Amino acid sequence: MEQKFTIGIEEEYQIIDPESRDLISRAPELYEPAKDALGEKAKPEMHQCMIEIGTEICQDIQQAKRDLFFCRTTMDQLARDKDLRIVAASTHPFGHWADQKISEHERYVKLVEDMQVLSRSLLIFGMHVHVAMEDREMAIHISNAARYFLPHLLTLSTSSPFWRGIDTGLKSYRCEIFKKYPRTELPDYFSSYSEYDNFLKLLIKTNCIDDGKKIWWDLRLHPVYPTLEFRICDIPTRAEDSIAIAALVQAIVCKLYRLIKKNLGFRLYRRALLQENKWRALRYGIEGKLIDFGKQEEVPAKELIAELLEFVDDVVDDLGSREALAGVYKILERGTSAEGQLQVYRETNDLKAVVDHLIEETMVDCHNNAASKPAVATL
Repeated sequence: MEQKFTIGIEEEYQIIDPESRDLISRAPELYEPAKDALGEKAKPEMHQCMIEIGTEICQDIQQAKRDLFFCRTTMDQLARDKDLRIVAASTHPFGHWADQKISEHERYVKLVEDMQVLSRSLLIFGMHVHVAMEDREMAIHISNAARYFLPHLLTLSTSSPFWRGIDTGLKSYRCEIFKKYPRTELPDYFSSYSEYDNFLKLLIKTNCIDDGKKIWWDLRLHPVYPTLEFRICDIPTRAEDSIAIAALVQAIVCKLYRLIKKNLGFRLYRRALLQENKWRALRYGIEGKLIDFGKQEEVPAKELIAELLEFVDDVVDDLGSREALAGVYKILERGTSAEGQLQVYRETNDLKAVVDHLIEETMVDCHNNAASKPAVATL
């Protein structure tokens, strides 16, 4: 059977009080109407100032775009009906985690019990991209190779330069918050699926975890779905950027799959080396340099991303994603959400103005897209 690289995207949105521009714990008010409009695509999260959406299993990136735009448009309208707003960014510019309520769902109560203040303070928002890969052995080998490109993906998505009213000097402070949790960061490589499975069973046997859902690496074999789940990214503020990055993720998986099927190897690097590039990505974003480990030298991130686009170019037309991938060049030219937020702050010295900017940017692509119509016009 021919491998189908179906795709799904999950995004976590901030819920904003338009008067104070702060986060507000009112997700329970949005969840029921969101379920009515979106069904299982809408999900509550641990903090009540957050709501998550997930697209359907999409056959191609065009379907993913339609579905993601539909979900964003729906959530924006539902929020406005409650005199609220939504924002797509991985940290709030000045909100404080201690002010936010925790959902009473059993899973989250247990997480807080286990992780204590680490869970309560985990007020970050992300985007996860799933690409179908039913063959778990193949999935492990693709994961091993794809780790190399995770910092590249992070540079394109950065949207968390602020934390509790401070310009952190980092483009993705979300990464620094999340790594306080155990079993996060980049995964190491595994020689086979059985080696990975034995690792997982050992953690369960020794009561480190109760299931694979508590492995929160930047890239993992999903413990329930037959997918590779890319978790490295900040959530892009612009919807078109989410689609461009998702298309790049799908193309990376497809390209590596075809190389492995031809018995063509891809050099694997130790996690410690790849972490050096992750640090550069979260610190400097697309304006910095990454290490080309093949050449053993620093190279501007933008050049390496252009090389990555060339690397996957021969699978792009088969996937039907050339137009979506053109959005990566727009990110390189325009900058990410992090650059936009910092520019607004430099011009205004006002973090509320940054939030206003984020509110507008979160929906600007959806409003400009003729195919994106309000999902719940009768409300």
